[in-house]
Amino acid sequence: MRISAILQIYEEAFTGLSRETWLLSIVMLINRSSYMAVPFMSLYVTQFLHRPASDAGLIITLFGAGSILGAMAGGKFTDMFGFRAVQIFSTIAGGALFIFFSTIRHFETLCFLTLVISFFSEAFRPANFAAIASYAAPGTETRSYSLNRLSVNLGWAVGSSIGGIIASFNYQLLFIVDGSVGIFSGLAIMYWLPVVKGYRKTIKEKLKGIVVRMPWQDSLFIKFILLNTFFTTCFFLMFRVVPLFFKEVWHLNEALIGLVLGLNGLIIAAFEMVLINKIENKRSPMYYIILGVLLVAASYLLLLVPKSAPLILALLCTVIFTFGEMLSLPFINTFVISRSNEFNRGQYAAGYTLSWSAAQLIGPTAGFFLAEKSGYGVLWVVLAGLLVLCALGFSRLVMPKTYVHA
Repeated sequence: MRISAILQIYEEAFTGLSRETWLLSIVMLINRSSYMAVPFMSLYVTQFLHRPASDAGLIITLFGAGSILGAMAGGKFTDMFGFRAVQIFSTIAGGALFIFFSTIRHFETLCFLTLVISFFSEAFRPANFAAIASYAAPGTETRSYSLNRLSVNLGWAVGSSIGGIIASFNYQLLFIVDGSVGIFSGLAIMYWLPVVKGYRKTIKEKLKGIVVRMPWQDSLFIKFILLNTFFTTCFFLMFRVVPLFFKEVWHLNEALIGLVLGLNGLIIAAFEMVLINKIENKRSPMYYIILGVLLVAASYLLLLVPKSAPLILALLCTVIFTFGEMLSLPFINTFVISRSNEFNRGQYAAGYTLSWSAAQLIGPTAGFFLAEKSGYGVLWVVLAGLLVLCALGFSRLVMPKTYVHA
C-alpha cells in the first residue's frame, strides 16, 4: 500500500471531529501523562518501603475504595455543577495530594492519602465522560471517545515509560512529577476549554415537568454494568499484579516494565482510530466487545508460558491484551452514553465509572491474595476462565436494534 493511501486512511479516521473534542483530547494527553505513579504503587510499597505484598494489596484496595466514592460523587456533581468545574477541581486537588504523598513514610497515613487521592482521581472520570458526549459533533460519538482514548493511552505510554525510568532512580521524585503534571492538566482545562454559561439554570429549566430515568431503573444497563465489572476486575490486574510478576518471576527491571506497559498506549495511539473507523457498523457492537474480552483472556494465558524469553513474551502479552482492549472498550463507552441524555449523563457515567472503581477494589486484593497463596499460574488460569464466562454473559444480553436515549 502506498504511503499516500495510508495517510488517506488516517485522514478519514480523524476528519469531522469538533474543535472542543480535540482540545479535550490534548488536555487528556497531559492528564494521563501524569498517571505514571499508580502502576508502580505495588513496587513502591514492596521495593522502597520494604513491606510485604499483602500491604501493597491493601494500598491498591484503598485506591479502589476511594475510587468508588469518587465515581459516585463525581457523577452527581457533574449533573449539578457541570463537567468543567468537576474536572478542574479534581485534577488540581489530586495533583497536590500526590506531591504531599511523596513526603510521607508512615504507612497508615499513606493508606489515608491513597483513599483521598483516588477519590479525586475517579471523580474526574464521570465529568470527563460527560464532556466528551457534550463536545462531540453529531455522528462522531464513538470516534470522539476513541480520540479521547488515544490521548489517554498515548499519555499512559509516555507516563508509564517515564515513570519506570524515574522509579528506577527515585520513587519519591515519581510522585512529585506525577502530581505536578496533574495540576498542570487542571489549569489547562481552566484556560483552554470553553465555559458552559448558565449550565445549572438551563438544566433546571429543561427539567421542569420531565421525569428523568436513572441508571438503576434501566435493567439492561444494570446487567451490562455487572458484566463490565467482571471484565474490568480482570482487566485491571494487567496494570496492578502483572508488573510485580514481571519483576519477581521474569526478572525484568522497572525501566523495562515501564517500556513494556507503555507499548499498550503506543499501539492504541497508532491504530485504534483507524480500526474503529473501519469496523464500526460492520457488525454489532456486542460482537467486538465479546471478541475483545476473549483476547484479554488469551493474553493472561500467555503468562503461563515458561520464561525462556521473558521480554519477548511480555511484549507479545501486551500486544494481544491491547488489541482486546481496542476492540472492547470503545464500544462499551458508546453503549453507556447511548443509554443517557443531557439530564442524567453524569449519573450514567458514574454508574459506568463505578464498575471500574469496584474492579480496582476487588481485583488487586483478590489477585495479590491468590498469587501469594496459590501462585501466579493459578491466578492467570482463574482470570482467563472468568473472562470466558464474561464473554458468554455479554453474548446472552438482549440488545436493542437501535439505541434509544433515556
